[in-house]
Amino acid sequence: MATRSQDIVSVIKEEIEHFGAAVAIANVGTVVEVGDGIARVHGLGAAEYNELLQFPHDIMGLALNLEEDNVGAVILGDCSQIKEGDEVRSTGRVIEVPVGDALIGRVVDPLGRPRDGKGPIKTEKTRPVERVAPNVVARQPVDTPVLTGIKAIDSMIPIGRGQRELIIGDRFTGKSAIPIDTIIAQKGGDLICIYVAIGQRTSRVAQVVGTLEKYGAMEHTIVVAADAADPAPLQYIAPYSGCAMGEEFMEQGKDALIIYDDLYRHAWAYRQLSLLLRRPPGREAYPGDIFYLHSRLLERAARLAPEYGGGSLTALPIIETQAGDMSAYIPTNVISITDGQIYLEPDLFNAGIRPAVNVGLSVSRVGGSAQRKAMRQVAGKLRLELAQFRELEAFAKFGAEELDKATKDQLERGRRITEVLKQPQYSPMSLGKQVSILFAVTNGYLDDVPVEKVIVWEENFHRFMETSHPEIEQKINEDMEITPETEETLTSAAKEFKGGSTY
Repeated sequence: MATRSQDIVSVIKEEIEHFGAAVAIANVGTVVEVGDGIARVHGLGAAEYNELLQFPHDIMGLALNLEEDNVGAVILGDCSQIKEGDEVRSTGRVIEVPVGDALIGRVVDPLGRPRDGKGPIKTEKTRPVERVAPNVVARQPVDTPVLTGIKAIDSMIPIGRGQRELIIGDRFTGKSAIPIDTIIAQKGGDLICIYVAIGQRTSRVAQVVGTLEKYGAMEHTIVVAADAADPAPLQYIAPYSGCAMGEEFMEQGKDALIIYDDLYRHAWAYRQLSLLLRRPPGREAYPGDIFYLHSRLLERAARLAPEYGGGSLTALPIIETQAGDMSAYIPTNVISITDGQIYLEPDLFNAGIRPAVNVGLSVSRVGGSAQRKAMRQVAGKLRLELAQFRELEAFAKFGAEELDKATKDQLERGRRITEVLKQPQYSPMSLGKQVSILFAVTNGYLDDVPVEKVIVWEENFHRFMETSHPEIEQKINEDMEITPETEETLTSAAKEFKGGSTY
């Protein structure tokens, strides 16, 4: 009897303890249809756009379609483990990724999970992958360069910190080579780099990571990889995840560079999701908000005003054209969003001119304001001379013997400039080296050098400058301009080399 009364007392005590306790309400739904990475969920009445949903087996989903009687969710994982009737819960969180210094040097997926086998990543902070871009008041003008180490770009199509410069061209024209060289050129600098691979082959991503490790560039780089084998939802959020990681550094007052390789595949992934979610197709079967897809991403690149931290995020999106068609839907969209483009031409690439930059169709809308003074001093006429040379060269094929001396001289100078601007991959140059050789070619020191010997002449010239006059490169790198004293020293050094040069 005593035992029974004790039981009753304990039950009453428990009831009293839990009296008035808050009732936990969970927003729960049921999977009514699943397939092709898309789940339709009934019952999630309070779900929000871009909210993370919890599916069974620790699989997460993303709410993208909020319809009257169901929620269309994309599954961020293996959809084969999800079946009709499964319970789905709202998490109350929008999709977010870990951010911070712990990610530097690592290869991660778009959700921030490690992919390089180097153990877990310990970060204390996360950021939502989607965010409104900084407004005009929070920005300042772009006036500090991102030195790519590539002569053709630093001299004629300068990229500034906070700029968005599109790299566009056909397959196998060296589009990815430019940003990879740019990342390598930042070794020992203050620029943190993020390389986002969207829909690339896994072997290709491994090759890029191997190259960056070989040249010591992974020490300041994060690689976000959404491979071709990954589900379309991961490819869709990859650039936004990389951008969120870059924004964390920007808001700390640091400078970051992000490469999206490439946004055509990103648009394909989004088109796939949209069609599976039964959104109305538009031009080329893309959904109506395809422009907003890329504009809300690229507008997040900025250079913040000092009162907002003064950091910057520079974006280098890549677009692959089909048969050189720059007027296709996605290329024209991205061209209209960005601050200029670097167009790589297959004919130039096949002719051995690498990087295969078409000077006539390439432009930087920031221009000389994002160029060091030293580079402006030597490269002022370079772009114009090269564009005129390409036009003259086309006409000269019809009758070279009838050309006057001035035109012939211009053609000869153009041929030498073209040779000087050739640059092998993975060999970015310092500002001092670039300025030295461009000074030599624009001031006529290579005019009598045979065209086929120009590359050898340049190699010997750099070797001579390193051994006999290392102070010139150092002075240009420090002053970032050619002072009258530096110009005098550079002129005498070029004459000295020219006097003893045998090519």
